[in-house]
This record gives sequence, structure tokens and C-alpha cells, in this order.
Amino acid sequence: MTVRHWGKPGKPANRAGLGCMSFGGAYGPATKRESFATMAEAIELGVDFWDTADIYGEGVSETLIGEFLAQDKTRRDKIVLATKFGNRVTPGGGRMVDNSAPYLAECIEASLKRLRVDHVDLYYVHRLDKNIPIERTVEAMAPLVKAGKIGAIGLSEVAPDTLRRAHAVHPIAAVQSEYSLWTRTPEVGMLQTCREVGASFVAFSTVGRGAFGGALRDVTAMAEADFRRGMPRFQGDNWARNLARIDRFAALAHGWGVKPATLANAWALAKDDNILIIPGTRTPQHLRENAAAGALKLTPDQIAAIEAILPSGFAAGDRYGEKQWGSAERYA
Repeated sequence: MTVRHWGKPGKPANRAGLGCMSFGGAYGPATKRESFATMAEAIELGVDFWDTADIYGEGVSETLIGEFLAQDKTRRDKIVLATKFGNRVTPGGGRMVDNSAPYLAECIEASLKRLRVDHVDLYYVHRLDKNIPIERTVEAMAPLVKAGKIGAIGLSEVAPDTLRRAHAVHPIAAVQSEYSLWTRTPEVGMLQTCREVGASFVAFSTVGRGAFGGALRDVTAMAEADFRRGMPRFQGDNWARNLARIDRFAALAHGWGVKPATLANAWALAKDDNILIIPGTRTPQHLRENAAAGALKLTPDQIAAIEAILPSGFAAGDRYGEKQWGSAERYA
């Protein structure tokens, strides 16, 4: 896999990483045994950029990672560890965004405790608090860098202008957002702004939340807790139209002798060498398919062939339902 330095400052990390949301049950039940097997496979393959958040399973993902790392103390130095804060669970079971300094202080200590580490390499603002300017949030995070509790500051699901404002206060190492064959929004400003300020772009859901993996057919069979059920792209006629195109993409991948998930990830990596990907999975098999993208170099003709089948804007339905958007910034 290709190794690069991400952000300023930063540790070396492979561009094909691991998204750990699935460990928290976002796509249905996840077992500890399977999650541990996936993490062990990641160590073996050198998939060393791991991305989680305190809200994933309300701490479950971080707790599992912490227990796995504690089993072998040498594992921590083999990975770049990122997590996020900013989503608060309310007493009624809902969520609210809170970027306040007291909540930040509470969250970082809780994350370090669950992860069983003394620092994380990258700490993101998961969602923006509309009542607190991003400048104030970054000002509150900067002392955590000086204290050695976080290696660098990141932002998630923000607009280019927000990145510039934050970076004017303190260097921003990375911006995370959805980017895939059916979500191209970052191409109209964010990829360019990341290069402008020297931040890495971390792409999540590069396999379209499993859509491009080639196995998802009957969306009605998804687990009740699967949050894709609320996403318009996975519903009714939208899914039928999307699947027709995805099937053509899968046929192209098989014709080239690669797994569809590998090809989808390789496409994302090929679009800009400043991109890292964090496809999520809870199985070693899918991890291997995702990781293989790091060694797959696509030619311009291959990229053109992929985009002829899945052109920008092809997706039927929005990427989030209205209740799921929350404070993710829309800028195009």
C-alpha cells in the first residue's frame, strides 16, 4: 500500500484505512469476536489509519478498540488513531450537537479512557455546533495539542469556508467527509481547499455504505437498526434505479478481475493523491477487499470507463434523510 504523511503535524499512514463505525452496530449487530478479527487483520495488512468516534454505538466502538489494543501493547504504535467528539446523547435517547469547551474536556477524557491510550493522533469535531463559532471550538482544542492529548485537529462534514476559518486559528490536519462514486460534492471546493491549507482529505463511505460492494440486493432485509433504512438512496424506486447502474459497475469490476469494493475504493484514491479512505467494515473479508485498493493503480481510460457507467450525479435520492443531516454543512 502507498504510505504518505497526512496533515501538519502527522504520522505516516497508509492511504487505505479502516472506518470503525460498524463496530458500534450502525449497520446491524456486530460481534466482539468478528470486530477483533477485523482489527487483527488490519494490523497484519498494515492498514494503520483507524477512524472511530465516541458516538459510534455510544462508546462501543472505542471500547472495543481499546480492549483490542490492550491485549498487545505493541499494537498502539502500529496505528494512527483518530476519534471524534461533538454529538451528545440526550436523556430521551436523541442527539444534540455540543462543541462547548466543557463538553470537549469531558469527551476527550472519556475517549482516552475507553481507548485505553494516553493520546489520540487526530481528534475531529464530528459535527458543528451552530451556536458556537468554529474559531472558538478550535481555540479550545489547541491546548489539547500542546498537552499531548491529541496529535492534530480535524473537522468532519464541514464547508470549505469553515475549514479556512478554523485553519486561521490553528492548523487543521484533516477534513473528513463522504466521498464516493455517488457522492461527489467534495470535488466542488473541499478537495481544493484541503490542498490550499495543507490538510488531508479523509473520505468515508467510499463503497457507498456497501452499495458498491456487489452483495447488497434486498434492502428490505437490512437489520431494523441499520441506519441506511433512513437514507433515500436505499429506498424503493430510488434503490431500484441505483442498483441497475451499480450492477453494470460490478460487471465491469469482475471483467477486470477485481472485487467491486476494491474498484470503488481505488477510484477514490485515484482522484487525488491527497485523499485517504476509511471504508468501514466489521469483517476481515471485506477489509481485505478494501485494502487491496491501495495497490490497484487505475489508468485514465479505466477511470473514464467507470465514470461512464456511474457519472457524477447519477444517484437517485439524497445521501441523508432530513433527520440524518443534522448540522452537516451543505455547500453545493
